[in-house]
Amino acid sequence: MTEYGQALRQKEPSTAYRWIVLIFISLAMFGNYYVYDSIAPIADMLKESLKFTDANIGQLYSFYSIAAIIILLLGGIIIDRYGTKKSIILFGSISTVAAIITASSSNLNIMLAGRFLLGIGSEPLIVAVTTALAKWFKGKELSFAFGINLTIARLGSVTADNSPTLAKGLYATWQQPLYLAAVLSLFCIIGAVAYYILERSAEKKYSLGTAGEVDKLVLKDLFVFSKSFWFIVGLCLTFYSAIFPFRSFAIKYFMEAHTSSRELAGFLNSVLPFSAMFATPLFGLLVDKVGKRTLLMIFGSILLMPVYLMMAYSGISLYVPIAIMGVAFSLIPAVMWPSVAYIVDSKRLGTAYSVMTLIQQIGLAGINWIIGSLNDVGQASAANPAGYNHGMWVFSTLGFLALFFALMLRRSEKSEGGHGLDRSMKDMQQ
Repeated sequence: MTEYGQALRQKEPSTAYRWIVLIFISLAMFGNYYVYDSIAPIADMLKESLKFTDANIGQLYSFYSIAAIIILLLGGIIIDRYGTKKSIILFGSISTVAAIITASSSNLNIMLAGRFLLGIGSEPLIVAVTTALAKWFKGKELSFAFGINLTIARLGSVTADNSPTLAKGLYATWQQPLYLAAVLSLFCIIGAVAYYILERSAEKKYSLGTAGEVDKLVLKDLFVFSKSFWFIVGLCLTFYSAIFPFRSFAIKYFMEAHTSSRELAGFLNSVLPFSAMFATPLFGLLVDKVGKRTLLMIFGSILLMPVYLMMAYSGISLYVPIAIMGVAFSLIPAVMWPSVAYIVDSKRLGTAYSVMTLIQQIGLAGINWIIGSLNDVGQASAANPAGYNHGMWVFSTLGFLALFFALMLRRSEKSEGGHGLDRSMKDMQQ
């Protein structure tokens, strides 16, 4: 290589180039999130047109989580071996194929296979994108880049929830909305290919950072984690199990139990990811300034407890419990995930986050299936909205369990072996 070529490679890509990379890599996440959430707006159609049970609808989400559990146990081996460029194309392509398979047939087993394949592609795609962002933004605007990436990804969920309004003409049958999801899943490939081209071109001209470590599950590390970590894992399990399986059935529930239109039900379901797009980063800034992490996790858990029973038994406007859920859904993740970095040694953070994600997916796999089965047992429908109440009690109980783990975390942190979770960033630096 000439001296000119060596000097050129020592330069870093421009800020504009990095943000172009971020936009395209986030497009892949947008398509990924849209496909995952494309079932909820047509849940009632699947039951009416294809004679699916609510348990079957729950399985469409559970099979995704089962696949995610399997692929998470592999610990990023493929990403480590083939690098982020090839991995993002591979897993983005798998996600697109999964969306096409799910939309292509009315056979339950084929649709379940499609959702299982989506779990195989989607979860490692998220890991690969996260790893790639560390390569491009480490030491620069990494936190902000992560925030923008997550905002664009969650916009996929918001768009899917509001698709009955945005693409109203497609909701004459169950299959056309899934065809739309298959088309939008092409963003997974378009974003991946664009990223491949941009990084390959940059490698010839610039000096790029090294990719971050892929989170891996190291079994021997499980025996050295503190009680505080396991209480956070318990909170993670119960909190997400109360939120995401509810979202799986929420549009159908709002339509049948509260006589909402499909468009309004979709909008109400979109409030959670939409609020989190903006409120989570703001809560993160607040937590860094004031600390009080265990108290904020307790507060978020308390907010979650009554909302399901309010929807089931009171005549209050749905906007009230949904708004409360939006605050909880924005607050707890903003506090919970960063707290792990304060109580786990940096060498074991990969294992810690892998364990949390793995147990979270186990909870989602089980609760989605359970809620669907309980809806069937209660014969939940527009003619019998009380049939949903069994599931609402499960969600409310999970909220109580989330509060229990948050209280136990605070007790642990107030003991002699505490990690200072309630201290602010300013206090920690002193």
